[in-house]
Amino acid sequence: MSSASLPKLALGFDYGLRQVGVAVGQGITHQARELCVLKAQDGIPNWQQVADLLKEWQPDVLVVGLPLNMDGTISEMSKRAEKFARRLHGRFQIPVYTHDERLTSVEAKGRYAFQGHQGDYHKVPVDALAAALMLESWLSQFSLLRE
Repeated sequence: MSSASLPKLALGFDYGLRQVGVAVGQGITHQARELCVLKAQDGIPNWQQVADLLKEWQPDVLVVGLPLNMDGTISEMSKRAEKFARRLHGRFQIPVYTHDERLTSVEAKGRYAFQGHQGDYHKVPVDALAAALMLESWLSQFSLLRE
C-alpha cells in the first residue's frame, strides 16, 4: 500500500490515573517526540486541554497506550485506558487505536537515568517520553501492516 494511506500525523497518549503523557509522531518517518504531560484526576484529564492539543496539531489518528500485564493479559489499567480511548473517539470523532505499551515507562526512566536523572522523574516528562516510544512502535507496526 502507498505511503498516502499512512497517517501523516498522530498523537499518542500514555494514560495514567494522575497524569497522561502526550506525544506527536509522523507517519512518514515513524518518529515521535514528547509534547507534554496533562494532569488527570482519577484518570480524567482536563478535556479542554486535550481539545486544544487536537486543534493545534490536527492529527489524523490518536493512539492510546494499552498497559497489558507482562503475560499479555488485560489489566485493570488496560480497561481504563480502553475507556479513555473510547471517550477520545466519542468526544472528538478522530480514529483511535490502542497499542501495547509494556515497558515504555521503564525504558523512558532508563533513558533519563542515562542522562543523569536520579529518580527525580517528576522534573522530567517521563510519561510523555513513554507516549513517544509507544507511538513510534505503533507507527512502525502500522506501516508494516500496510505494505
